[in-house]
Amino acid sequence: MTLKMDTLLADGVTIVACSGRIVFGEESSGLRESLKKLLTTTKRIILNLSGVSYIDSGGLGTLVGVYSSARAAGADIKLTGLGPRLRDVLAITKLATVFEVYDTDQQAIAAYKASHS
Repeated sequence: MTLKMDTLLADGVTIVACSGRIVFGEESSGLRESLKKLLTTTKRIILNLSGVSYIDSGGLGTLVGVYSSARAAGADIKLTGLGPRLRDVLAITKLATVFEVYDTDQQAIAAYKASHS
């Protein structure tokens, strides 16, 4: 199953809703390329992972790499919509301390507004 990404703009924040699997190979590459392209035009991105059924180590590596690129470019990426399995993976790998994780897109947008006011 390929990774599908839908992008929308809400309150000046770009939301990328992902569905499918984020695994090593074309899915990870596609996500990386899409987010790098977005970072040229926006500094505030929400990655909604509610539709992601599975993520492997390659997918996690992609998330970390894109996050690092975003921070280097003065941008930020917040995660939303993580299911229990994905939350566990982030906790086990200690990546929950790296990413800002919110239950909903609205909470992440509010966090952006609070930090940029």
